[in-house]
Amino acid sequence: LFRKSLSRCRRINRMLSNESAPPPSFSRSNSQASMDSTSMEDFWCEVESIKESSEDGPEEATLLEFKPADEGELEAEWLQDVGLSTLISGAEEEDGQALLSTLTRTQAAAVQKRYNTYTQTLRKKNKHTVRDVRDIFGTSDSSVAKTVHFAVLLIPLLCKHLYWNRWGTKTPGTLWMICGPRNMLWFTLKFLFEALPLLFSQDFCHPSSIFLIFLCLDCGLDKGSPSITEELSYEVSFSESITVLPKTQEWPKNQRFKKEESALPKFIVRKSRFGLTEVGDLSPEDMKKIRYLSLIELTAFYDALGVELKRNRAERVRGRENGLFGVPLTILLENDQKKIPGIKVPLIFQKLLLKLEETGLETEGILRVPGSASRVKNLHQELEAKFYEDTFDWDQVRNNDAAGLLKMFIRELPSPLFTVEYLPAFITLVEKISKIKLQLQALHLLIMLLPEANRDTAKAFLQFLKKVVANEGKNKMNLWNVSMIVAPNLFIYKGKRANQQEMQAAATTAHIVRLLIRYQDILWTVPSFLISQVRKMNEAAMNNSKRQLMFDKGVRKLLRRKTMERERPERPEGAVTFPPYLQSDIPEGVIRVYAPLHSKVSMAIQLNSQTKAKDILARFHCENSHDSSQNMRGQIQSLHEIGGNIGQHCLDPDAYMLDVYRANPQAEWVIKP
Repeated sequence: LFRKSLSRCRRINRMLSNESAPPPSFSRSNSQASMDSTSMEDFWCEVESIKESSEDGPEEATLLEFKPADEGELEAEWLQDVGLSTLISGAEEEDGQALLSTLTRTQAAAVQKRYNTYTQTLRKKNKHTVRDVRDIFGTSDSSVAKTVHFAVLLIPLLCKHLYWNRWGTKTPGTLWMICGPRNMLWFTLKFLFEALPLLFSQDFCHPSSIFLIFLCLDCGLDKGSPSITEELSYEVSFSESITVLPKTQEWPKNQRFKKEESALPKFIVRKSRFGLTEVGDLSPEDMKKIRYLSLIELTAFYDALGVELKRNRAERVRGRENGLFGVPLTILLENDQKKIPGIKVPLIFQKLLLKLEETGLETEGILRVPGSASRVKNLHQELEAKFYEDTFDWDQVRNNDAAGLLKMFIRELPSPLFTVEYLPAFITLVEKISKIKLQLQALHLLIMLLPEANRDTAKAFLQFLKKVVANEGKNKMNLWNVSMIVAPNLFIYKGKRANQQEMQAAATTAHIVRLLIRYQDILWTVPSFLISQVRKMNEAAMNNSKRQLMFDKGVRKLLRRKTMERERPERPEGAVTFPPYLQSDIPEGVIRVYAPLHSKVSMAIQLNSQTKAKDILARFHCENSHDSSQNMRGQIQSLHEIGGNIGQHCLDPDAYMLDVYRANPQAEWVIKP
């Protein structure tokens, strides 16, 4: 049976190799370069295995139904998804105003573009009067509008912090630096025949378009030099960094795709003085705002590259409400949290990963060699009946069968692990954006968009795959093999047949999985520019609330009676209450750190420019070294920033505390697990 499937995979692979898809308008990306047929056999064999397994088992209710979007509906949904539903309803809401006030120039242009489309559609349909776009983003000068697209004009309130002088005399010099005198003639000719029409189109009438044009031409692929380590910075938004390219930026020629792991460039993240922040370090309320901002930034990022941000509209999602397989992640977690409070990854998924990590990492062909279909089916039924009763015997499960169950769990999810809405964006990412760094930045924002349950489960899965690749010497599974096996399980989801276009995108999906595995530590780090915007949102919301309270007579009377009490910000959920004698005013540059689980619960610490969070932790550990409390043993303590312009933030041990303090002087500082 395996030989029969293998030969069938080879026939499919040869067939698709002979059918050349029309070339895209952009330069070909790494994953679209020609590959030998043997490198794709793993992918097609896995597709065939998925097909055979789905034919053996009965299909349940339709899990995904799609409804075509009417004109303007996608823009309306987009505005709602980014937290700007007030632009549709016309209501004046503080959260929407706070969000708008923090946007960068490119982000505001993305919002304005979608709002323009939405309002124009409504005017065509004559439904009701909508707010004029000039009421939100200000008016433009007609003389300026001839040379600068209206979508990049903002009122000073929203863009006073932006650098308009960047569009001055720097463009010619930058253009010359990019091209060089030797290539200037070639670039000029190619510009006249291919890029000049774009420059005068509606979406490209901006001085920054000259840089985008060189992305569109055949000169924009990744250098692919494994010996060079590139530094990533999160201090400037990705869309802004595209618009303002450095003068020394060069766009090398096309290079053939290499499936070796060493062919991928090495990236390191430059730590700012605030340190790095992982996804789980922020409060759920702040992560909700991160999601709003990530979608706006992702849209602005794609707009800057001239790539359409495709999106599916899921009309209805049906899934089982109990059991293990085919159950939505949120329902699984609700059931599991009744047994283990605070769990973030479904128990069944954790058990399968644990089984494979304990006994299967060194198994040759793990993930690639399929288990017995009949055994996997029986194990599936037995797990459904015995798992929550703790009577299932995991010792009877063979490694290849466990791998089959793991892949089945991912495929059977009612909604894909990387969500239905932006699956096309994952594909477009590599098909249209050729430079690895740009692919990574877009993928980074897509990860920030994932629901919490999907993001945590995907992280656990990728950590396991990284361990599989680390044991390549024994299991014969390198990064490319693993990516080829996992890709169809992630991107060809249940309830949807693979069409010709998806099959031709096999290398694209495998390349995306490869990026997810290789750069997972980077992808699960929250960009610092998004955190800065969240701080500004919270500050704007607090200022609006304070102004509104001043008009409340009852509140003003209450404030007059309490003039001697120090005003404190609203305490977020999870904040710790301390006695009044510990809450007295303290001098500038001095913070009071609370440690409820230590014997010494409070300490005033003078900060200097070199004080780090880990220094404060070490000082508390030294002061409480005699503490023998049971609740302190085996717990990793961290310093948390609570309140002020952030909900809750677990600080990086390398964060410089004076900088964090100046960014949020009203915060409280608490040491806890």
